[in-house]
Amino acid sequence: MYSKSAMASPFDRREFLALLGSAAASAVVRGKKVPALPPLLDHFILGCSDLDAGISFVEQHTGVRAAFGGVHPGRGTRNALLSLGPRRYLEIMAPDREQKVTPQIARLPELKEPRIVGWAAHVDNIEELATHLREQSIEFEPPRAGSRQRPDGKVLHWKSLTLKDDQGGLLPFFIEWSADSVHPSTDAPQGCQLDSFTAMATDPVGLKKLLDRLGLELPMDRGAKSMLRASLSHAEKKLDLSS
Repeated sequence: MYSKSAMASPFDRREFLALLGSAAASAVVRGKKVPALPPLLDHFILGCSDLDAGISFVEQHTGVRAAFGGVHPGRGTRNALLSLGPRRYLEIMAPDREQKVTPQIARLPELKEPRIVGWAAHVDNIEELATHLREQSIEFEPPRAGSRQRPDGKVLHWKSLTLKDDQGGLLPFFIEWSADSVHPSTDAPQGCQLDSFTAMATDPVGLKKLLDRLGLELPMDRGAKSMLRASLSHAEKKLDLSS
């Protein structure tokens, strides 16, 4: 998928990182180092076969109940949302039985328990990202417009871009929120903290090279099986999740 000729020059690299934005990968709170989080993490998706069951599962383990978000027209899914702090949130996603289409994540109906099924990185200009990926010979699906009507009638709009090879789900898709849309983290139920979002990778060196090419950071360890892991907490409750 990648070739030596596609490697970015230092100048291009700086431009691309400026496009995506920068943030600290970890912080120190009261003298204790907080586990690193992907700086550009927008949200991650907890897939389940039934939305009500998924909402109850998260509430049981955190004490916070996610709010129904709406449906994704033409994509066969519905969701509920939980804020994880400024510009980060959890999306619980399940099939929408009212839509007679295959869910955008086809394995949702078969899930026996809630699982992480993907994550999103935010960008400010998805067309500029697409240009960069073309220059680097990184294959992707064309940017796609999306929308969802909230229960209050307001419609959220965004554009998303998906890589053709997401390394088995370890790499994110990219999202650009419309300027006239309120970011879901702003008014979704509050209280939960995202303590960690990391990956286990069979080839962490190779994955790190891909992340560098994309201008992304994702804390990771070597493992016998590749997977994403996340840990949420609220009060004395803690919820560990994996893909």
